[in-house]
Amino acid sequence: MPRERGESLGPLFDAFPALLERRATDQERAQFERYADLLLLWNRTHNLTGLRTTASIGKGLFLDSLLFRSMLPRGPGLRMVDIGAGAGIPGIPLRIVDPSIVLTLVESKRKPVSFLLSLVRELDLGDVGVCHARAEDVTTQYPDLVGQFDIALSRAAGNLPGLLPAAMRYLRTGGVFIASGPPSGGKPPSPGMQWRRVNYKTLGISRLFTFAEKPS
Repeated sequence: MPRERGESLGPLFDAFPALLERRATDQERAQFERYADLLLLWNRTHNLTGLRTTASIGKGLFLDSLLFRSMLPRGPGLRMVDIGAGAGIPGIPLRIVDPSIVLTLVESKRKPVSFLLSLVRELDLGDVGVCHARAEDVTTQYPDLVGQFDIALSRAAGNLPGLLPAAMRYLRTGGVFIASGPPSGGKPPSPGMQWRRVNYKTLGISRLFTFAEKPS
């Protein structure tokens, strides 16, 4: 039985032409629908997100994740690490719409890690890596990840200056760290960081991102 509009991801898929310059494929629709269902199911006991409806997950998590895409370098095969991935945001939505991305998720808390392991199985994303570790411990727990990534992502990072050194350890020379920025402007939070605004006028959306490149 079709879902009511308020219980569906219709608004997310309606935004695809503005976000991606194309419509959602049948596979993408199925994966995002399953993703939302799993989040709601796990939320009953694990409280992975404060969003409690399919529509709010579509807007607050999935669409918000896809806004990162405009900040990514163009070209296939990007190696990407999502630091503090939580419920897989923003890494998994970006991977769904671009299967060429080589994605690793890093999360320190056990319950979200269990969810991520289940999620990559359910969505048939077997090539997505899940690492149970704090971002700062990468050099000791997962030394093979050091200097391996083109992109390091983080959403709603509370301590950007503290996270930046850890993120840089994952990146190759010239790689970039991208995080959701604060809601208002001002000076960049630390040397080497820039704030960049992304506007989608047709969607009525404006977002601020923090951007930093790993120097040679």
